[in-house]
Amino acid sequence: MTVPGGQSLPPGFGGLMNSPPSDPLLLGLSCVAALSLLYLLLVFRPRTKGGSTAPPVVTSSPVSKLPVIGTIVEFATSPVKLVQRCYEDYGPVFTVPVSPRQHLAEPMPMTNDFLHKRLTFLVGPEAQEPFFKAPDETLSQNEVYCFMKPVFGPGIVYDATKKNRQVQFQSMANGLRTARLKGYTAKIERETRMYLDTWSDEGELDLFHALSELTILTSSRCLHGDDVRENLFKEVSELYHDLDQGLTPLTVFFPNAPTAAHKKRNAARAKMVELFSKVIKNRRDNPDQQHSDGTDILSIFMDVKYKDGSAITDEQVTGLLIALLFAGQHTSCITSTWTSLFILNNPSIMKRIVEEQNAVFSGREDANVEYKMVNEEMPLLHNSMKEALRLCPPLILLIRQALKDVKVKAAGKNYVIPKGDMVLISPSVGMRIPEVFKEPNTFDPDRFGPGREEDKSSPYAYMGFGGGMHSCMGQNFAYVQVKTILSVLFREFELEMVASDVPEIDYAAMVVGPKGDCRVRYKRRTK
Repeated sequence: MTVPGGQSLPPGFGGLMNSPPSDPLLLGLSCVAALSLLYLLLVFRPRTKGGSTAPPVVTSSPVSKLPVIGTIVEFATSPVKLVQRCYEDYGPVFTVPVSPRQHLAEPMPMTNDFLHKRLTFLVGPEAQEPFFKAPDETLSQNEVYCFMKPVFGPGIVYDATKKNRQVQFQSMANGLRTARLKGYTAKIERETRMYLDTWSDEGELDLFHALSELTILTSSRCLHGDDVRENLFKEVSELYHDLDQGLTPLTVFFPNAPTAAHKKRNAARAKMVELFSKVIKNRRDNPDQQHSDGTDILSIFMDVKYKDGSAITDEQVTGLLIALLFAGQHTSCITSTWTSLFILNNPSIMKRIVEEQNAVFSGREDANVEYKMVNEEMPLLHNSMKEALRLCPPLILLIRQALKDVKVKAAGKNYVIPKGDMVLISPSVGMRIPEVFKEPNTFDPDRFGPGREEDKSSPYAYMGFGGGMHSCMGQNFAYVQVKTILSVLFREFELEMVASDVPEIDYAAMVVGPKGDCRVRYKRRTK
């Protein structure tokens, strides 16, 4: 998950008196004095750890002449622009203080501890290396992503004990291994063709919306099984929508704030647990009935046992399904949209994509999509998806908390990130460095092809699915899902963008997608 924005001064911090002074001048002087005191606390508070090897601290910003206050506003407005500016001004390692709450002894109620930390950024393959190589005991995710507990539920992923989390991750990995992906390919194609059959022979539609619907349909078929997809899909998708809408920038800092969105989120999760508990009970009570083909991930989660011998609860099964759906839904629908739009905006690439598809299915035009085809025989489509992820990664920031001092070497300098700092990398910035990727703002899927392979210049140059020990375990499923959908789409329809260029990136969203016109004109190809 990512943090697309920050927050300025928290409610109640340095609050005013209950009754405002009657003299406007006195009120003005009081405000000036309070702000001045806050300013002095922020600017002149020294680092308590790190010493001379600590990364440089960014206190100035073009947004405001007030040190620190300006960086807070800049971070809240556009984290990516701030990281890019500071990388150019300070180098590959730097620290940004984001909140005056760092001076409080205890966090305020209902807040995420993220709000009370300094943010230390690592930019570029060399600087990013310790981020991807350090174990959880050094750089931890748990303290960062605790705001997801109300969505996933207690005891799931980042709220689980280390041993239970390992079992949960292993069960997820079992559901996403190659043997199962081969079966999922057929399911994804089936759902895609059923969905495309509802389109008229020609028309106009919002591609982002269409691919979002198609992604959750295919995901439900693979994750939940046939019984849920056929009988409960509408209810599950509506509950998922409420869960999704309950994750806002405010959630990151105040995960339990009493907002309308959070109340709907909590109600949706409770209803989701109730719904899947009935599904699980029905499967267990009626093992001889054909609920699914047994390859769905729900079937795997139902049989999980922890190392202490205890069985997974129905609530935890539901939480794992929600976690997987969250992880995959945004990434796949956004990436399939960007991939399609970039291809359509480049006629020469579009022509080659169609030629590649025709070559794969030459002499077997009516053949089903097979795993081997999407995994081995569509290199241009694969590299186009990979390039779309490089230009428009859904997660603009990846975050850990330093539980120990962390040594970093970059650009000939040695740094020590003090224990307690939040450590961040930005795939959005790190994958557009011209020294690593030539003409980094240009869509060029051939940069990954033979003879170039720019992504292999460093183990941590490409971060489309993270990297190192915490690389995304669902990346192979995402590639199969997106490439299968697009293979069918490009073979069945001629497409062209309505707009003259690809839309801007919506950096204000929790998971960034396209901002603007995603409409396409389509026409069914004649056989």
